[in-house]
Amino acid sequence: MRTLIYLFIGILFGITMFKSEAASWFRIYEMFHFQSFHMYGIMGSALGLGIILVQSIKKFNIKSFYGEKIEFQTKEKGFKRYMFGGILFGLGWALAGACPGPIYTLIGVGSLPMLVVLVSAIFGTFLYGLFKDKLPH
Repeated sequence: MRTLIYLFIGILFGITMFKSEAASWFRIYEMFHFQSFHMYGIMGSALGLGIILVQSIKKFNIKSFYGEKIEFQTKEKGFKRYMFGGILFGLGWALAGACPGPIYTLIGVGSLPMLVVLVSAIFGTFLYGLFKDKLPH
C-alpha cells in the first residue's frame, strides 16, 4: 500500500514540476543567467514552506501518517563539504539542464536523451559510494 501512495505522490510531483515549468530547460537556463525570477520563486517558496513544516513538526511533535515519531538528525557542520558539493551539483545541473527531480519528469514526458542523464547520475552515485571514505569531507 505504501508503494502505491509513494507512486501517486511521485506522479503528482512530476505533474506539478511539468505544469509549473520547473522541469523546463529554458526556465533553468534563464535562472542561471539571472534573467527570470520564476525558478527562484519556486525554490524560495519550497524553502520557506519546508522551514515552516519542519519547525511545526518539531514544536507540535507531529507524527507520520503511520503514527511513527518523526526525528531529525543533526548534520555535521563544515564549509568545504557543502561548497564543493554545491558546485558539483550546480555544474551537473547546468550541464544536464535538470536536477534529480526533473530528470524523471522529463523522461516521463518523452525526453529520451534524459535517460543518458539518469544513467550518468546513477553511475556518479555509485562512484561516490565506492570512494566516499577516501574523499575529503
